[in-house]
Amino acid sequence: MELYYSLSVLIVLASFFAYLNVRFLKLPSTIGIMVLAMAVSIFLVIFGSVFPTTLSRISRLIHSFDFTELLMGAMLNFLLFAGAIHINIKDLREQRGPIVVFSTVSVIISTFVVGTTVYYIPITDLNIPYIYCLLFGALISPTDPVAVLSILKQAKVRKSLETKIAGESLFNDGVAVVVFAVLLQLAQGTAEDLTPLNIAWLFVKEAGGAFLLGIILGVTASRAMRKIDDYKVSVLITLSVVMGGYLIARGLHISGPLTMVIAGIIIGNFKRRWAMSPTTKDYLDKFWELNDEILNAILFLFIGFNLLVIKNLDSYWFPGLACIVLVLFSRFISIWLPAKFIPFREKFTPGTIKILVWGGLRGGVSIALALSIDDGPYTNTIVAITYFVVVFSIIVQGLSIGKVATKILANE
Repeated sequence: MELYYSLSVLIVLASFFAYLNVRFLKLPSTIGIMVLAMAVSIFLVIFGSVFPTTLSRISRLIHSFDFTELLMGAMLNFLLFAGAIHINIKDLREQRGPIVVFSTVSVIISTFVVGTTVYYIPITDLNIPYIYCLLFGALISPTDPVAVLSILKQAKVRKSLETKIAGESLFNDGVAVVVFAVLLQLAQGTAEDLTPLNIAWLFVKEAGGAFLLGIILGVTASRAMRKIDDYKVSVLITLSVVMGGYLIARGLHISGPLTMVIAGIIIGNFKRRWAMSPTTKDYLDKFWELNDEILNAILFLFIGFNLLVIKNLDSYWFPGLACIVLVLFSRFISIWLPAKFIPFREKFTPGTIKILVWGGLRGGVSIALALSIDDGPYTNTIVAITYFVVVFSIIVQGLSIGKVATKILANE
């Protein structure tokens, strides 16, 4: 019952903040909810002595959830499936070159550029070992699919650019999680059997296994829905793909999020291609759109309230702001280098590169990975600077990407 009460409080808070945002702030829903949650968190921290009971209860509520498990193990699968089910595979195929390179090579480049600049440039003043700087680089490098997909709905960019940004964000989690897992083992001294062969096998198993399982789930569910064309059963089938598919992926130790992306793309394109009735299509679209909105609201509420779980956040202002600049610089390098030296079919203009850099939002995935690091002397530092980068990314980049893209494209 305690879990039920906690979820009830979150839903009530999310709906209240969503109402205030629509009524007064008029920001994109997810950003508005996060801003209000942050404002409440700051208010409680400043006036904690006046409202000790409220501060204590909300802090206990946030601490009662394992944010890493909640996001990476449950919510992310629903959110990725909901996003992937609306992706057109034809658009994805046309942009497959940039998507594959940016979701693999660019993540690795960014990891090492972030880690090296944070370690060697004195303005960050973090005083943490190089391996932990690389660990920060690995968790902050992947663009967050939840943040990207929710913001792209509001931004007016051309279709090819939108597909590149959305496709990269959907597929780069697998690479980022493997890189993060390897570096975490090295940082915590548990990497005795970590050889290049083992690392390669880990990546093949995580990504290759996820692709295979996603195809099997997507094709099986699509064929089943094709034979019945009943919207109630079709919705149940897609739910079973997400929930049951995650259990299978977890049991096989392969990437659950990547499995959901592949399954969602297959089912979504089946929905367009074959004779599914308009009623069934409509119910499927609205069901997953509603799921997406509700889970996004809860997720961004969590991100806002995470202010309450970071110790001494005010002492990390300068390193946090410095890391924002370094992460943006690293994002630029990780996009510019492949665009410069890999002969993509489509030539990348300077304006396109700028939009890809500014549109590479970080979000809950980075915070979840930071919180998954075992308690140690550098954990709070990494969580704090991650929070600065994520908040800047969602609020500043997220609110301005549409205007930035319009201005850049108009000048080209």
